[in-house]
Amino acid sequence: MAKRIGLLGGTFDPVHIGHLRSALEVADALALDELRLMPNFRPPHRDTPQVSAQQRLEMVRVAVEGIAPLVVDDRELKRDKPSYTVDTLELMRAELAADDQLFLLLGWDAFCGLPSWHRWEELLQHCHILVLQRPDADSEPPDALRNLLAARSVSDPLALTGPNGNIAFVWQTPLAVSATQIRQLLASGKSVRFLVPDAVLAYIDAHGLYRASN
Repeated sequence: MAKRIGLLGGTFDPVHIGHLRSALEVADALALDELRLMPNFRPPHRDTPQVSAQQRLEMVRVAVEGIAPLVVDDRELKRDKPSYTVDTLELMRAELAADDQLFLLLGWDAFCGLPSWHRWEELLQHCHILVLQRPDADSEPPDALRNLLAARSVSDPLALTGPNGNIAFVWQTPLAVSATQIRQLLASGKSVRFLVPDAVLAYIDAHGLYRASN
């Protein structure tokens, strides 16, 4: 029986309910056997995270503990170089059976930025792409993606067959929460209760993360 494995990468600086709710919704909707949250080591397209890679990893670990099918994959933190998704997918694909399905989850903004990614044209050789589309994302994809969408888009994510090669859109419940907002609240001494899981809040408090003195 082929496995169905999802991958959600991110800085997770810090991980919050928006990340987790998105992950869980997709895992349920597509009946994934596993959805791996993968903290980036040094994201090529973002500023360097405020806290250490180990602290970001620990926050994701405590956030998903006991919540199947969410798990943590720390492989990008073990590579001392920028986290290129295509490299990660190649490594993951080599560990899987030939008919296992691998799904890369991308937000709409990240998907629209694909043409700037390292070897982006090769991504679909290793996985299907699930674009997490929110009702308020009404912008058009860049021209570089239009031909790809025309050739590879499948209207129903449940109709994705085979181990890789297609793109589908998954509608998401919008949660107006961001890591930037959480860091700003913490820096100004305000509460982030209910924006992050209690276990993550306890970790942030115990280690004094994101406070103004940090």
